[in-house]
Amino acid sequence: MTKNTYALITGASAGIGFELAHQFAAKGYNIVLTARREDRLLQLSNTLMQQYGVDAKFISADLSDTDAPKQIHDFCKNSNLDIEILVNNAGYSINKKFHDTNEDDEDKFLTVLGTSVVHLTKFFVRDFLARGSGKIMMVSSLASFAPPSSGWGMMYGPVKTFVNRLGDAININYNSRGITATNVCPGFTITEFHTASGMQDKMDAVPSFMKKDVKSVARGAVEATLKGKQVWVPGFLNKFLAFLCNVMPARLIIKISARLAGGRYE
Repeated sequence: MTKNTYALITGASAGIGFELAHQFAAKGYNIVLTARREDRLLQLSNTLMQQYGVDAKFISADLSDTDAPKQIHDFCKNSNLDIEILVNNAGYSINKKFHDTNEDDEDKFLTVLGTSVVHLTKFFVRDFLARGSGKIMMVSSLASFAPPSSGWGMMYGPVKTFVNRLGDAININYNSRGITATNVCPGFTITEFHTASGMQDKMDAVPSFMKKDVKSVARGAVEATLKGKQVWVPGFLNKFLAFLCNVMPARLIIKISARLAGGRYE
């Protein structure tokens, strides 16, 4: 990496994104943070600079705003920041049944988890092509392999499946040009995600042996991305569950998951 090399992380103010910032900074990467909460971004950027001796900049942006990806990209270009790694991490789930959500809620959800990922990836792939290299981390989910939820957050799994396929498409089209995409697919990870999404009670119902700590997930995700792996699933159990989802009938996966997944199938 060069002195001006940066990793850009969306959804960096909490959860997996917060830990990813620490892991990349620990490896000497300068960091660009983006999320909605400016106070948290300021605090984290100061911590990264003091703790790791790297540069850390931030831009407050709401990815439910369709102009946000361009604003983030323009910020990097106007600040002469060389983004070597793009981390598409921002996300949340809707704690309602599909028929109870309104169209605005779904539009914002799809924009944050889907459209913004496409637009940010497109902007930075162009820069990567001009330079001849670049890495993209797609923070997806084990839910991308499973049958769609019949409980809360019905759209979450299907959108993450789309994210995986986008990562696959990037690899097929741009590996020969020095660009790699890594689909990071964690299972149940202990973060603020479930509380923020109003689903902490469902997370609490998941057996402890199925939960991973966020630092180990972030550490593995960074290593996998730097190595250019196409898919990374943390832990033997999650890898086994991903395998089962690919080979077993959906009805059996649903029956097993209904006992373990904290209300995912009701």
